[in-house]
Amino acid sequence: MKEENKNIGLPVLVLTIGLGIVVLFTWLFSELSEMLIEEELQGFDSRITLFFDRSASPALDTFYTIVTELGSVEFLAAASIILILFLWFKMKDIWGIMLFSAALGGGGILTAVMKESYERNRPSINEAVDATGFSFPSGHAVGSLIFYGFVAYLIVRSSRQKGFKIWVLVLSVILILLIGASRIYLGAHFPSDIVAGYTVGTIWLILCLMVLEWIEWQSNSDVRPVHTMRKILGAIYKKSREKFKR
Repeated sequence: MKEENKNIGLPVLVLTIGLGIVVLFTWLFSELSEMLIEEELQGFDSRITLFFDRSASPALDTFYTIVTELGSVEFLAAASIILILFLWFKMKDIWGIMLFSAALGGGGILTAVMKESYERNRPSINEAVDATGFSFPSGHAVGSLIFYGFVAYLIVRSSRQKGFKIWVLVLSVILILLIGASRIYLGAHFPSDIVAGYTVGTIWLILCLMVLEWIEWQSNSDVRPVHTMRKILGAIYKKSREKFKR
């Protein structure tokens, strides 16, 4: 019984931490959406947008135009096909492919549904930088966080050296933030759209990674989760009944 509890301890801890992050970011998104409905985001958006406007230059125009393409639907679709082929032929990771597809595809569906629900107009319409349709939340923010976050997760879970994994994590975070900044700089989104996109992307990515982690653990462990949890709950129930009888 003690050995089974020990074996299940790590996945339960991961599940608990993951759920905690999901709850936190769900609360954050609900606050943002409520502030959007009540028109309380103008001050926040104006201050950050003004900062980007004051830093504008031809060099930054070129830089952010290139960066924003790294979060476009076309680029992420092509990169996703390459990743799926790698997972299929090199890693033989069927579950990884399924959960990655669910993460990116589900994120796209969530974004589309939310855009239509909130119907927030963009700061400006510019087809050249993929700025059409509604604005809240940012599809670039959602898609880039899910894609680059999932890639970073795969590398961190690999047998690569620790130093390399740290660099990948740092570069992934920087790239995700730069893509979000590019949308504000180019006038495609309000800053609050980007923050909302990051929260939605984080929630959905964490949920998908939790499912993948649970499947991986269940596949590699001799301890079956349902069987073990029944024993744990049964022992707790038995002790509680004994105390009640006393």
